[in-house]
Amino acid sequence: MSKVSVYNMEGAKVGEVELNDEIFGVEIKEHLVHQAVVAQLANKRQGTQSAKTRSEVSGGGRKPWRQKGTGHARQGSIRAAQWTGGGVIFAPKPRDYEIRLNKKEKRAALKGALTSRVNEEKFYVIDELKCEEVRTKTMVNLLKALDVKKALVVLNENDENVFLSTRNIPDVKTALTNTINVFDILKYDTIVIDKAALKTIEEVYA
Repeated sequence: MSKVSVYNMEGAKVGEVELNDEIFGVEIKEHLVHQAVVAQLANKRQGTQSAKTRSEVSGGGRKPWRQKGTGHARQGSIRAAQWTGGGVIFAPKPRDYEIRLNKKEKRAALKGALTSRVNEEKFYVIDELKCEEVRTKTMVNLLKALDVKKALVVLNENDENVFLSTRNIPDVKTALTNTINVFDILKYDTIVIDKAALKTIEEVYA
């Protein structure tokens, strides 16, 4: 089992903790990680965009002028795509963009993303991640002490003080153990996790 350092809220090292290799030491399957990100982004799409084709716009039943002899290009309808107010060629229609991954694929992708952060030494465990009051400076100082600029802060329970103290910091997002996902892990570059949250993740995914 690999070991990582444990820090306090001042950013000082206070110990070490062993990580479960079944979660943080797996083989990284890049194709599954990629599929998980693509699926998550696709599933966010509403798919409600819509435009009318030339068969749906009103008017245009009569040929605007005769075929020959006018000096104009030949036209069949004022609702063709090249006319103002005409229909759209290959107009978008409401559709479902959902991409599904099975449970094994989702778990493998998440474990791979977590492993990549441990391998890159961008995984910080905090002994007890909490704020006595809503104070952005507390979290800023912690991240500064850890030399972290972009971070996904993972909590075990919904701590409103931590959420409110973090929300105004650019490139920092707070999440619970049951809401972490591959996209956020990769986007926010570094994981800062509470020790209790780490234990919960190991219990759920081991």
